[in-house]
Amino acid sequence: MSDWFTIDHIDKDTHIISEYRHWEETHAYLLNGANRSLLIDTGLGICNIYDEVIKLTNKPVTAVATHIHWDHIGGHKYFPDFYAHVEELNWLSGEFPLTMEQIRGMVVDRCDLPEGYDVDNYEFFQKTPTRVLKDNDVINIGGRILQVLHTPGHSPGHMCFYEKERGYLFTGDLVYKDTLFAYYPSTDPKAYLKSMERITALPVNRVFPAHHSLDIQPEILLRIRDAFQQLKTEGKLHHGSGTFEYKDFAIWL
Repeated sequence: MSDWFTIDHIDKDTHIISEYRHWEETHAYLLNGANRSLLIDTGLGICNIYDEVIKLTNKPVTAVATHIHWDHIGGHKYFPDFYAHVEELNWLSGEFPLTMEQIRGMVVDRCDLPEGYDVDNYEFFQKTPTRVLKDNDVINIGGRILQVLHTPGHSPGHMCFYEKERGYLFTGDLVYKDTLFAYYPSTDPKAYLKSMERITALPVNRVFPAHHSLDIQPEILLRIRDAFQQLKTEGKLHHGSGTFEYKDFAIWL
């Protein structure tokens, strides 16, 4: 479906593939190196992201998800070469904590679905990765090097990807402009704070979130970190304490 995806270009070899017709407004990032391409997240899987990727690269493509949630691995089925964090391998082998009924409900929620789309055919991707990642691993795609940062909080094996040479930080669901989720059982609010403290120590020129507005500046990293620190100081950094609103984001605990 030609109008499901929106393509934006960060630079000549870094591209954004977005799904704005779903409320989650997901973003996948295609990084082209000299030897191969890296696709960070593969979206919802409602339409075929592979068809868009091959318009933007003629290199072999490796997929890597910031974390193993349906809206980040939906297109993994098109990429047999994919990486995953060691802490979430169980989610790729039948142990994801939600039912297919729950997942399908969220796939179609607040969504301008393609005509004739049948959510009953939607499947949660399950497979063994070609490489298991851990903290501080390096992904080299030829002339471009990404550092793997294990940043738990939103999920146990959540990763951010840092390209030091360009100052690019791909933040997944750790940082974006909207409600940050740290309320369900597989989240960890205290780990979330530690992850924010870690990424704010990096020299970052550009922040690339997995959802919502792309008009986002590195200063938001400090504001989100400070909000989590304040919640900790107030004794609220735990599940069930509520939703806390800030200027352009919120934290749901």
